[in-house]
Amino acid sequence: MFVTGYTPWKVTHASDNFQQLYEWGVKLIRIGLAYVCHQKPGDIKGKNPPPSPWRDRPVEESLRLFEDMKNGKFEEGEATMRMKTTLEDGKMDPVAYRIKYVPHHRTGDEWCIYPTYDYTHCLCDSIEHITHSLCTKEFQARRSSYYWLCNALDVYCPVQWEFARLNLHYAVVSKRKIAKLINENLVRDWDDPRLFTLTALRRRGFPPEAINLFCAKVGVTMAQTVLDPIMLEACVRDVLNAKAKRAMAILEPLKITIVDASADFPKEVTVPDYPADESRGSHQVAAAPVLYIEQSDFQEVADKNFKRLTLTQPMGLKYIGLVISVKEVVKNDDGKVVELLVESHLASELKPKAYVQWVAEPLVCEVRLYEKLFHHKNPEDPSEVPGGFLSDVNKNSLTILENAMVDQSVAGASTYTCFQFERNGFFSVDPDTTAEKMVFNRTVTLRENKTKS
Repeated sequence: MFVTGYTPWKVTHASDNFQQLYEWGVKLIRIGLAYVCHQKPGDIKGKNPPPSPWRDRPVEESLRLFEDMKNGKFEEGEATMRMKTTLEDGKMDPVAYRIKYVPHHRTGDEWCIYPTYDYTHCLCDSIEHITHSLCTKEFQARRSSYYWLCNALDVYCPVQWEFARLNLHYAVVSKRKIAKLINENLVRDWDDPRLFTLTALRRRGFPPEAINLFCAKVGVTMAQTVLDPIMLEACVRDVLNAKAKRAMAILEPLKITIVDASADFPKEVTVPDYPADESRGSHQVAAAPVLYIEQSDFQEVADKNFKRLTLTQPMGLKYIGLVISVKEVVKNDDGKVVELLVESHLASELKPKAYVQWVAEPLVCEVRLYEKLFHHKNPEDPSEVPGGFLSDVNKNSLTILENAMVDQSVAGASTYTCFQFERNGFFSVDPDTTAEKMVFNRTVTLRENKTKS
């Protein structure tokens, strides 16, 4: 919940109540509403398993056997405690306790019997005085057992409300399927920014306000909803456009040397944190005759719609008041442009068609660019993806730029801090950042088309 901007009043665990849950299990047997059963797990799976031959065993016998379960006298699968009720889908006598010889991450080896969801959910809600238990529609079939169990034990009974799960195109939200993606090394972990888990959204830089805005716009409904991630990204842009400080960054650098720089060339310039409202503050950015622009901001041969730097067309540098024009192109042995020698002009003397961001004396950083994880809208739909969702993974959904550059104003920013890199998009500081090198995740692109003219 911290990811969505809320601070819980209290963090609780079902294991806090293991002793009370056990005592209520004993009570349930005493009043004749539960029993110990020896049917195998495979025998009671499915919609219509056979009735248990132990359903009517004597209460005292079930009490003794339940105690034996607790004391480790049965192997796993040899005994369960079952409740005498029928779920809304017609399944009889759901299991309340199973034997598991696995240390618990909070209670260690104290217990070898563990309560199931059907048993624990409503009783923990009751203990914690929950007013409304909110869950997705697949738990509607459990509503009757929720109320039955609280009433059978004569304890406070909250209200269970169901709502439809929110699904997104180009994504899977099932924990089981996300685990498969992780196990197949198709994503890094549960917080991989290409996923839509809350931890993944946080790592990608989605602010809590944007997630809440998106949920408010969608609303709560019983109808199954599948939305395009574009809606969520639009909410992120709305929030970050107002709160993310601007910085200048170059993702694919091209070296520029101003050959006619004077001795009084400025050593730094003032850049507004929020160009639309300069009263909100500013920061200083280093300036020097050697600086860097995006490779895509220069073309040797350009069509008439290209407005940035060419052999015959000058280009402005934002905030510094200079316009540059190409004097010489430097190429490596492969014919790739690696440096431009340029001349400078005052902006008052020469009016360019476009101004671009630049960096001088920058921080070299790593930038991670993310695209959709799946090729198709509905990767789980066999009619759309016959080979299954794993076969639909976009192998080019992550691009890593190891030698991007950003101005020094972002140095020392804490994890998850968001910036707008001018003309490039919104970016967030990744937890992989070290003292030696910052790492940024692209949160979302800017509203305008990425293909700049």
